[in-house]
Amino acid sequence: MELIFLFLASILSGFALMNVETVSFLGFLGPIFDIVGALAVMIFSLALLFKGGKSLFK
Repeated sequence: MELIFLFLASILSGFALMNVETVSFLGFLGPIFDIVGALAVMIFSLALLFKGGKSLFK
């Protein structure tokens, strides 16, 4: 059960990373934050779907 909450927290942190505001001297990192955030959301969403399907067909 704790693993599911960890996956949900990771998805939320991915959304937060996509919405982070960069300051002027870190402006070049904006697209990198978007890519890493989107990858985190996709990976942990797929992990949640896999865990749900696994428990459904158990």
